[in-house]
Amino acid sequence: MSKVFKSIFPYNQELVAEYPLMSTAAIDMALKKAATGYHHWSKQVYAIRAEILNKVAALLRRDRDKLATLISREMGKVLPEAKGEVEKCALVCEYYAENAGKFLEDETIEAGYYRSFVSYHPIGAVLAIMPWNFPFWQVFRFAAPTLMAGNVGLLKHAPNVTGCSLAIEQIFLEAGAPEGVFQSLVIDIPEVEQLVAANIVQAVTLTGSERAGTSVAMLAGKYIKKSLLELGGSDALIVLADADIEKAATVAIQSRMLNAGQSCIASKRFIVEQAVKDEFIDQLQIQLKKLKQGDPFAEGITTGPMARIDLALELERQMRSSIAAGAVLQLGGAIEQANFEPSLLLNVQAGMATFEEEAFGPLASVIQVANEAEAIVVANLSSYGLGGSIWTRDVEKGIALGRKINSGAVFVNSLVKSDPRLPFGGIKKSGYGRELGRQGILEFVNAKTIAAEQ
Repeated sequence: MSKVFKSIFPYNQELVAEYPLMSTAAIDMALKKAATGYHHWSKQVYAIRAEILNKVAALLRRDRDKLATLISREMGKVLPEAKGEVEKCALVCEYYAENAGKFLEDETIEAGYYRSFVSYHPIGAVLAIMPWNFPFWQVFRFAAPTLMAGNVGLLKHAPNVTGCSLAIEQIFLEAGAPEGVFQSLVIDIPEVEQLVAANIVQAVTLTGSERAGTSVAMLAGKYIKKSLLELGGSDALIVLADADIEKAATVAIQSRMLNAGQSCIASKRFIVEQAVKDEFIDQLQIQLKKLKQGDPFAEGITTGPMARIDLALELERQMRSSIAAGAVLQLGGAIEQANFEPSLLLNVQAGMATFEEEAFGPLASVIQVANEAEAIVVANLSSYGLGGSIWTRDVEKGIALGRKINSGAVFVNSLVKSDPRLPFGGIKKSGYGRELGRQGILEFVNAKTIAAEQ
């Protein structure tokens, strides 16, 4: 096992920093701190917890530029997107600070007793295993509801964004969170079982790959701990013949190329009715040609590098495999280290790598269908089910068709995105459980039934 994690600037592979891994003794100490922190934090009223979360939001905004620079340096996101990510984290803290008390109020149930109700209580420490693509947002969308519910958080972040992980812990400490309430652990995969097995850890949440999700679900099952998995996606963007084609294409490229295409809920399969296929492809090319890839800190750059060279090579494999199977490379395709040119594939069909697998990077795939009925069938052929969108001028038809798509979310005439107010999560190989909204805070609490007779 490596003794350090290395932070590498993806654009030019420059070494940013090295971080030593924690010892077994240090991990044990972190678990003891979590237990002590939970003992005190779980007893605090919502107003006290909310005060801390609101301070965290203020600190995020105060240090936005510095934190955004750290994000871009570690994983390559263009700087404006990184700044937006920090702001979104502040918003989710404020959202749960304001709403947690209401979400977790006793819920009266009429069942023939003098009084019967459900009371919601914290459960302990929640271990979060988080990815690198949104190194702040992924953490805060777990941490804000978890901490407001009275639990404490343990973070095992992706190795290449260790600087972000440690910065988040410092923000909570500066905001006045007691020691042990939120800790970032610099550990590798073999140490995860030690954490899941610990008595104080009562749940584990993971955002990551299907393979990682399988491993974590097995560990959670072994130790009988609650688990939540947010895994990959291969979202369908369905363009019907009556859609606003220019708007659909503009949002399609925005969705696909945001964060250099490294987003679970990016639209990855553009499913378009034959009648408007050519017009849609023309508009896609217009939007793609506006993009400019390069140094994420440079003015005018819209698309940074992918986070690691191995990720770019995997995307290239999927692209080349699909071309060999009959897809057509219409635009892009150039690759230099982690820099993958925004690219467009046509004539993609079921069975191809870019249809069957999650293509995690700046590569869009166009799939032609005869009509809206076939569009729904093709959308549902995916083994994933995270999000999806439908484009049509008939909104009611779009909503009706949205009910037929097998996914955790469907947006009509809109970019698919995570919003603190809306439940977020998937089905099938995209995982299970929900984050955000009221459902998100209910995932990691004890829903205790209390019934009484006089």
